[in-house]
Amino acid sequence: MNAFQRRGACPALSTPMQTGDGLLVRLNPVAGGLSPKALIGLSESAARHGNGIMEITARGSIQIRGLTAASAGQLAIEVNALGIVVRTGVPVETGPLAGLDQQEIADPRPLAEAIRAAIAKTDLPSKLGPKVSVVVDGGGAVSLDAVLADIRLVAIPERGSTRWQLSTGGTAITARPQALLDEAGACEAALAILQAVAAKGRESRARDLTHPFTMTSGSAASLSERRHPTDSIPIGILSLVNHASTVGIALPFGSMPAERIAKLCTEAAARGTEEIRPAPQRTLLFMGLTKKVCADLQQAASTFGFVTDVADPRLHIAACPGEPACASGRIATREVAETVASNHAGLLDGSFTLHISGCAKGCAHPATAALTLVGGENGAGLVVDGTAKALPPRYSPRYEAARGLGRVAELADSARHSNETFAASLARLGEAAITDAFARLSTD
Repeated sequence: MNAFQRRGACPALSTPMQTGDGLLVRLNPVAGGLSPKALIGLSESAARHGNGIMEITARGSIQIRGLTAASAGQLAIEVNALGIVVRTGVPVETGPLAGLDQQEIADPRPLAEAIRAAIAKTDLPSKLGPKVSVVVDGGGAVSLDAVLADIRLVAIPERGSTRWQLSTGGTAITARPQALLDEAGACEAALAILQAVAAKGRESRARDLTHPFTMTSGSAASLSERRHPTDSIPIGILSLVNHASTVGIALPFGSMPAERIAKLCTEAAARGTEEIRPAPQRTLLFMGLTKKVCADLQQAASTFGFVTDVADPRLHIAACPGEPACASGRIATREVAETVASNHAGLLDGSFTLHISGCAKGCAHPATAALTLVGGENGAGLVVDGTAKALPPRYSPRYEAARGLGRVAELADSARHSNETFAASLARLGEAAITDAFARLSTD
């Protein structure tokens, strides 16, 4: 095994990353998906060698947690024995249904392969930082809009053909539009931008480039209007081009006990699933089924505790493993999250993300959130419109955390105007009123 990676790097199988609950590895299968048998085997290996928790990330990667130096080595041996080949080098990502999605504008795989081949002929993998990535998005039902990337290439229909909108440094909303190109031009431009990033050093990203690409057609405004970003979550039954269907099933808060994933895979295999593909927004896609079988598998997944409905309030909570799974955790994040989702589902209307963090690192949601519950030495603190790294103005005892959030939910609901979102209500209430309600001890 190589030396453990620093936090913020990409924890590949050969270079796991140290976290509060042990070592973590992240896997991206080259084939895009795994057979049910292979994913069952991987789940069993994760249960043997890790802390029994498996995750699907927001980008659609598989993560295994709680490893030791010795067990990470054993995991690598067993992954190889299962025949799971994982991607290495500069990530060039396509959607999990590339080439199969009925709604796809263009198949992104040829362009992605051309970029990978071009990169392979250079020394870029050794010069670029571990987080530098490329997204090639052909459009369709499974959106990559929320996936952060240094280079984004998005298929745009134009007069009976396909062009690729190039943008840099962000998500579909935050990236800077640069040009509209044909496939060959898109590959050439992507390589040129990666070389420019590499020239600035391993800590550099595309957002650091002042002029990453010279505009060749259109303006930034007109290009940004070509396709409106979506924030869809691939949960439910989707039709494929081969007259088959797939069903998307999400992991609550992005993680599940490995044994439950194995059980779901066993159910899927019994129903004829050919392949299971990790997908963005912390989901798994079960491929090669009829719509009726998809519905049957959804029902089975629901009984195991998976998310099968886009209206599930748990989708609007970002929660790390927390206590007791993570040694850094100061609160039982998942327990609090489940309680709030069960008792105050109305608060989670999709207008904001509730972040529940076991400690100030904020691993599950580094960005600003309308509400962030964070564990610390003084108990459970609430940060309004900030991150877990901010100093909470008020605290409550840890055992009061879920009830405190319940009081905030009741306050926001009572103050809400007709047809107003909870995010808007919270914004009007302000920090003082919200944290006062949170920290007020229950009398019942």
